[in-house]
Amino acid sequence: MATPIEFIKENELAWQPSFQGDLSDGTYGYRGALIIEAGKQISPDRKLPPKIQAKQVIMISEGETIKFFAAELESFHDLAPMMEKYKGFFVSGGLYLLYVTDLEKAGTFEYEGVKFTAIPLDESSVWNELLELADLEKSDMKALKKQEEKIETLFDELSDSDVEEESKTYEEMLTFVGESSKQLMGAV
Repeated sequence: MATPIEFIKENELAWQPSFQGDLSDGTYGYRGALIIEAGKQISPDRKLPPKIQAKQVIMISEGETIKFFAAELESFHDLAPMMEKYKGFFVSGGLYLLYVTDLEKAGTFEYEGVKFTAIPLDESSVWNELLELADLEKSDMKALKKQEEKIETLFDELSDSDVEEESKTYEEMLTFVGESSKQLMGAV
């Protein structure tokens, strides 16, 4: 079996990556988006943006598994197709956090034997939410010059934090799906 990053590269699933590279201890880091469902191919060299994507992904993989994964999903319903595409890389002992724009309540649940914590995302970014969850200051992270150090520091702090929400079933989580609460930021 391929590593997660080999699978992503072979299948052209990376979307606007801001970082891809080796971390310490044989791990590999990725920041960017991942394609869940590709956009329409409109010419041999032009493709529309993905129909479904995991945005703001922060991922650490080790060998053939994803050790840490945090991302924004526009809808909680995007979890099923995401797992369909990437399920071979998620393992029962990983740390997986989903920030979902149409979710009204948080919860920790199992999906196909893998534990996820899903949290509503309204105005912030996944990175800022993770810093808050890990009790890290932005200024401390800015002092770290390399992207690798930032990702590893964040993961180390999250690994030592209680990131789980109230235990729910996947079916209960589906009842928390509502309208997207994300506020669009920009010119008014």
